[in-house]
This record gives sequence, C-alpha cells and structure tokens, in this order.
Amino acid sequence: MSEQNVQRLPAEALYQTELEALIAAETNPIPTGWRMSPRSVLTYLTGGKAKGIEITPKYMGSRRLVEIAIATLVTDRALLLIGEPGTAKSWLSEHLSAAVNGDSTKVVQGTAGTTEEQIRYSWNYAMLIAKGPCPEAMVKSPVYRAMESGSIARVEEISRCASEVQDALISILSEKRLSVPELGLEAPAQKGFSIIAAANTRDKGVNDMSAALKRRFNIVVLPTPSDLETELHIVRTRVAQLSNGLDLNASQPDQDTVEKVVTIFRELRGGATLDGKQKLKSTSGVLSTAEAISLLANSMALAGSFGAGTVSDNDLAAALQGAVVKDEEKDKLCWKEYLENVMKKRGSQWLPLYRACRELND
Repeated sequence: MSEQNVQRLPAEALYQTELEALIAAETNPIPTGWRMSPRSVLTYLTGGKAKGIEITPKYMGSRRLVEIAIATLVTDRALLLIGEPGTAKSWLSEHLSAAVNGDSTKVVQGTAGTTEEQIRYSWNYAMLIAKGPCPEAMVKSPVYRAMESGSIARVEEISRCASEVQDALISILSEKRLSVPELGLEAPAQKGFSIIAAANTRDKGVNDMSAALKRRFNIVVLPTPSDLETELHIVRTRVAQLSNGLDLNASQPDQDTVEKVVTIFRELRGGATLDGKQKLKSTSGVLSTAEAISLLANSMALAGSFGAGTVSDNDLAAALQGAVVKDEEKDKLCWKEYLENVMKKRGSQWLPLYRACRELND
C-alpha cells in the first residue's frame, strides 16, 4: 500500500529524513537498544540542525521537561506523562519512541474494555485447541514484543484501565520479566526495554493508579502552554502540519483568526479574560490546545468544501459552537454570556464573529 494513501503515518515514517540525518551525524555515546544518543533525541524533539537538514521542533514547551523524560528512558525506570487533555502527552510519547527505537507502533490503548491479556499475552484459540499450549499459539502483546526486542511500548490513557489491568504492569516493571506459566517459561526483557504511559488529569478517580505502580514510574507533568504567544505558535505550526496531510482545499487561517480562537479558549479555560478584569464561567469541555488545532482544521474543511476556500467567520462560528457547547444546557448559557459580555464589547474586528456565533447559539 502506498504511503500517500495512508491517512496517518507514524512519526518514524513522517520524519524519516530528519531521523536519518540525526543518526548519520551522531558523535555521542548511544545507549544499548537506542538508534541515537539522548542529545540527538533532544534535538529531534526540540529542533535544530543535522547534516544540513532542518530538524523541526516536535514539542514546544519546557526543554528541561523533555530532558527529564529522555533521561528517564536511559535508566531502568518507566516514564509516566501526566497532564490535562491536549497537552501533547501522546504526541511526545510517540516521538520519543520514534527517535529512540524507530518504532512508535507498540501501543496499548487504555479503555474501560482493556484486558490484562492486552498487557501480557493471549492465545489463538483455534491453534490452542488443535495443538495445545505452544509458542505458535501465543499472541504477544505490544508490551511483550517490546520486551523481546528491547524497545519501548506505549500505554495510552492508563488511568482508564481497570486496576487489575494496571497491576499487570507492576511485576513487568519490577522484575523486567514476563511469566508464561502455560509454557513453563519466563521471558526476560532485553536491554533498552521501557514503557511510556500517559494519564489524563481529567480522568483522575476513574481508576486511580496504586502507589505501588506509581513508584515504578518517573512522573513528568506536562503543563498547558504558559502564555498566549507560545500557544499561538503551537497552534499555527500544528495546523499547518495537519492540513498538509489532508485534502482540505482551503488556505491556512490568518494570524487574526488563530489569535481569536486561542484567546477564546484560554479565557474560557481559565475562567477569566486575558487581562484578568472579568471573571467568566468555564464550560464543561477542556478547550485544550489540541482541540483548538482540530477546530481550525475543521473550519478549513468547511471553507474548502462549502465556502470560498478561506476560513470565514461563519466557518469559525460553526466549529466554535461544536467545540464549546458540549453540555447543551450549561455550556450554551456560558457561551451566550461570553458572547454578550466579552466578545460583543471587543470592537469592530470581533463583531462579525460575534454575530455568526450568536445566530448559531440562539
């Protein structure tokens, strides 16, 4: 299958040129099981140059947090990324795995339906009945395969997994071995094996991680962007990257459009206007940076499919309505108050967007 027809390429395929340039330019010691040194991984994630190739920044936040995350993977401890939704936990996890191993696809997606077998192993039951327990009948989990190859496995939304599923990781992270009693063997982890898990602070209390499991992780908390300019830069960059892989048939939103979206999101998220002079009711949705990126891509899709190819206030209003009003009654009221008390009073530049939003929210 042609890569051009794949909807979403893994990071190691999408940024193959950059990864190969960093490997070719390597001059520092490389840990066992890694493809490049920790310094090169840092360059891949935060940006720089290698062999004349421009390395685009993948994570636009605290450089020190990225250093801590990379250094954790050099040790025998696993890495736990914690933060609000949309703070690039999965994004950072994927790119860390791509840089370290060249494979970010060993993933367990945590849900209420995730089972212990998805952490350890399961069986091909047709073969199990025909031949009995044998290595050929075993279906290895992403974690098992990462242990065998000395690479990184990713566990997304770990706090959405049931407690018994989370606890399956404790012995793996402690002993670095996985027992298969049906075959009478223990599979040892090869050097380079680690786990990167991600947990959403909004899911706190769904299935709280035990103290025993938390002790096996080095925890890095990823914050929301600290200021407007940082968030604007992240949104502009990611919208451009995202739209390149989609047939949106629309031009990139201008600076003013992006700033309006990010301003609205930061104010509703923080419960106050940016100048701090007016308190606001927060909506039930997260209104994260990631959602702002998706909103602008959706606006481009509307403009390209049903408009003139340029994001208009009507396109933006439609996308905002869907992003902000998640809980029909509460959010609709909060959004109406924001429109009347904040957006309406911001002058002529905001009035067309205010009118389009008010019409949809009535």
